[in-house]
Amino acid sequence: MRKALTAIIFAVTLVGLLGGCASTRVVGSEVNSFARWAPAPPAPGSSYRFERLPSQQSDMSQARLEGLTQAALAKVGLQHNPQAASLSVQVSASSQPMLRSRWDGGYYPYGSPNIFIGGGSGGGVNSVGVGFGFGFPLGGMDTPIYRREVSIVMRELRSNVAVYETRAVSEEPWLDTDPVLSAMLDAALRGFPVPPAGPRRVNVEIKP
Repeated sequence: MRKALTAIIFAVTLVGLLGGCASTRVVGSEVNSFARWAPAPPAPGSSYRFERLPSQQSDMSQARLEGLTQAALAKVGLQHNPQAASLSVQVSASSQPMLRSRWDGGYYPYGSPNIFIGGGSGGGVNSVGVGFGFGFPLGGMDTPIYRREVSIVMRELRSNVAVYETRAVSEEPWLDTDPVLSAMLDAALRGFPVPPAGPRRVNVEIKP
């Protein structure tokens, strides 16, 4: 009985520890931002509308990305109000799974011919041949990472001048795209409207 009780306590403790470790994650992004406000940055509560590039018009995921961006912009004091907008916002995002090569330790895009090795043999009679082959990825069963990038460009509608540009790039193993993109958008807008000069590393903690 005592052994069984000890085992139960150990199991509960282990689950609690694992749950605590999984309660938060950190998404790290390399961020580079540029601002050119004239004559001054927008006042808190300024309004904006989204602008889409021609390639984004029929993209079903663009509306979801703009929803994530709207939440991030609200955190820095901008309001989505197309009818009274003084700014336009263009946002784009990309995601590419990467596998690690066992040969050099580097990461390559998933499906790249550089990361596969294979062999085969065959023979033929009277010009008719048969053969077989085999292959395996150099990355083996390693967990892939995902190279994601988000970009935001703001324009002053009155002058049609680009006044703010920011970009965040992240290489993380997290599979759930939306929470990671939300963290990256927060990172890209860190320091808005007058961000620090030059590239910087921004870490954002998220919950699963």
